[in-house]
Amino acid sequence: MNKFYVITNKSKDGSLEITKRIQKYIEAQGKACVLADDGKSFPEDADCVLVLGGDGTLIRAARELRSHDVPILGINMGTLGYLTEVELQNIETALHQVIYEKPVVEERMMLKGSLNNQMEDIALNDIVVTRLGALRIIRFNIYVNGELLNTYQADGVIISTPTGSTAYNLSAGGPIVQPTASMIVITPICSHALNTSSIVLSSDAEIVIEIGQGRDGEVEEAVISFDGDHNVEARTGDKIVIQKAADTTKLLKLSKVSFLETLRKKMKGN
Repeated sequence: MNKFYVITNKSKDGSLEITKRIQKYIEAQGKACVLADDGKSFPEDADCVLVLGGDGTLIRAARELRSHDVPILGINMGTLGYLTEVELQNIETALHQVIYEKPVVEERMMLKGSLNNQMEDIALNDIVVTRLGALRIIRFNIYVNGELLNTYQADGVIISTPTGSTAYNLSAGGPIVQPTASMIVITPICSHALNTSSIVLSSDAEIVIEIGQGRDGEVEEAVISFDGDHNVEARTGDKIVIQKAADTTKLLKLSKVSFLETLRKKMKGN
């Protein structure tokens, strides 16, 4: 790889000390390095994107650069860092691997969601539909491939990718899925019913979430969140269609540590 584009979370590296350290190392190897903080747009001939921050920073970068089909390497300046696998003390070693070796590229599926066939966005982790405003449950009618799956009375519902299974889905009691798998997980949030387990579907499933009526036919209001970043309001009668996206996120995998071992270390003591 010869040309790198570096995206920095300024709240994590405000002085750009780590960013400049990376740039210096790359250029010392005779390679090109473009910093997003210099105000330069993404170079179409970039071979790799380096993201400094936490998983949230990497997810935003993945969504913004989804059409460029360039692998991303996350450098962890956050906390857990399921996606940002490189730690600060290993930066030079990791960069050497990327430049001089042929690292493994993991392809992660993404989700596409559209509201009433008008607004559309994409997510690497999850698309979440939750109540808006008053603290009360909302009725959600969920259809899979045109057939009614279930009606939930709940605080919300999470539609997750395998990558996002260790995020909000896990906090809501959903299953952990191998991140390179291709499937979709539905997890209700605080459902007011017994036996409301998560449901795992094939990645080719089409999921429709319809916002139902409230008590006494009241109009309910909800919010649709794409990776916790882009929020769109919805109301009774609105339908959100969710499918596997054509775009994918490509992540560089440098460590030979397995997903299970990483999971064990990250969750130790929790």
